[in-house]
Amino acid sequence: MAEQPKKTRTSARKIKDRWKAKGWYNLLAPEMFNKQLLGETVADDVGKLKGRIAEVTVQDLTGDFSKMHIKLHFKVHHIQGQDALTQFVGHAMTSDYVRRLTRRKRTRTDGTFDVTTKDAWRVRVKPMAIADRRIQSSKQRVIRQTMERVIRDAAAAASIGDFVRVMITGELAKNIAVACKPIQPISRVEIRKSEVLQMGATPEPTPAPAEARGAAEAPAEPMTEMPAAGEPPAAETESSPEELLPNDL
Repeated sequence: MAEQPKKTRTSARKIKDRWKAKGWYNLLAPEMFNKQLLGETVADDVGKLKGRIAEVTVQDLTGDFSKMHIKLHFKVHHIQGQDALTQFVGHAMTSDYVRRLTRRKRTRTDGTFDVTTKDAWRVRVKPMAIADRRIQSSKQRVIRQTMERVIRDAAAAASIGDFVRVMITGELAKNIAVACKPIQPISRVEIRKSEVLQMGATPEPTPAPAEARGAAEAPAEPMTEMPAAGEPPAAETESSPEELLPNDL
């Protein structure tokens, strides 16, 4: 019994020694997000950093409160000194935001499409279109085909950076709503999730600017304002989400 405190102190010293052996690394966003500082991570071996996934909201990167429901996922792929460079691997909308959009007497049409950008990135895109009334399954089928066509054309004409931008800002969602209007007026379109299946061309890693590593507290310039089709509905009200105005369509 007398030796127990000694063992405890020895264990505590070992734990402290393991932490001393670890180093802190800056997680930096990819070029499409101007290599902004995502946060810090700790590791005792550089090899253990590769493959780690960092999750951050669009609000954290841009300071835009209206995009707090969009989560971006980045994967560490290269170590440069104390900087861990990442690549975009997908995004997802929070489940509570998606649930608020789907209510009784509405029709939700989902799709899952694998598309390829012009710089050879393969991305799985999962959009959803919501109508304010119940619609026939035949119309849903045509809406799904229209969503696939618009998304495939947008991906083929854009680099991965531009394609991610139109997904996040809501521009792609608005284009889908406009294309679906002759079939059935759509009150809301969202790109609820995306996932990178295969990476294509990537720029050579370059040193991150010093201001990117030292400005974690300062939000970056907001991205292009999200159209009405992508704005989150107010959580405290039970009214239906804001519809696209006729002039927008």
